[in-house]
Amino acid sequence: MVERVTGRSLPELLDERLFKPMGVDHAEWDRVASGAAFGFHGLHLTTEAVAAFGELLLRGGLWGDRRLVPREWVELATRRHVDTPQIEDWSKNPDALRGYGYQFWMSRHGYRGEGAFGQLCVVVPSSDLVVAVTGAIPQGEAVLAPLWECLLPGLDHAGSSRDDEILADRLRRLSLASVPGSADPERSVKARLDASVGDSALPDGTTVMVDPVDDGWLLRLGPLLNIEAGHGEWRESAPLGRPVVAAGAWQGNTFVAEIYVITTPHRVLLSVYADAGTAMATWNVVPLTSPSLALHVRSPLMTRPDVA
Repeated sequence: MVERVTGRSLPELLDERLFKPMGVDHAEWDRVASGAAFGFHGLHLTTEAVAAFGELLLRGGLWGDRRLVPREWVELATRRHVDTPQIEDWSKNPDALRGYGYQFWMSRHGYRGEGAFGQLCVVVPSSDLVVAVTGAIPQGEAVLAPLWECLLPGLDHAGSSRDDEILADRLRRLSLASVPGSADPERSVKARLDASVGDSALPDGTTVMVDPVDDGWLLRLGPLLNIEAGHGEWRESAPLGRPVVAAGAWQGNTFVAEIYVITTPHRVLLSVYADAGTAMATWNVVPLTSPSLALHVRSPLMTRPDVA
């Protein structure tokens, strides 16, 4: 409807009116073969950008002194319009039963946007609070109970400057653990991918090569997908236009790497067995549109080229 009324694509319109004014310069959308965005899902943003969107809602559509969204719409969209009754064998979490607005779920405190695999943007106007989550969590509701039980009560305590320093130091040091193991900087390996495990991120028979480069490795996954991996650190690259971070290590005669697709909860575990000359590449959770890793790291995204 938006595209018919405005004569412009949804991504183009939202970039101009919403994302760019907020300083979000890169919003990717899952697309089909025609280039059209799905619209109902598949918007890829950094966690910081999701938090900024929550802040926009918290301020009633204001970004700084600029109004990007009418306050009336924010108030209408984020209040209860329909009930969400208990469904047999489905979650009994109290936050699932608070009702639904215009694509926003009501919560015990405030409201939330909720995406696949535990993506969350929680807004609690009464506490001036926004929480953004990007992570592969089977039930996003599992994050909410700790927020209400631990975080929310803490907001009532003034704390001290020392508390602020301790928190800031802890946040600076937060990181995902790198892959354990040795560097073995002179060792290369070549293998053939075995996709028999199912939900493989790479096609069966793909040639996998691991070559040491600059205190890390270059992972060659087929003819087009070259990903940089660090040892003891995460290294960023954009093999087909979209960024990924990767780290790896040798664990005996097996090379292991983890590849995270930024702006998603998805990561690939790559295991290369030097003795057998075989490799496997498996998702932690398979993306909604396609298990092909190449489709998810290509820009612009076109994760369903089979759909017109």
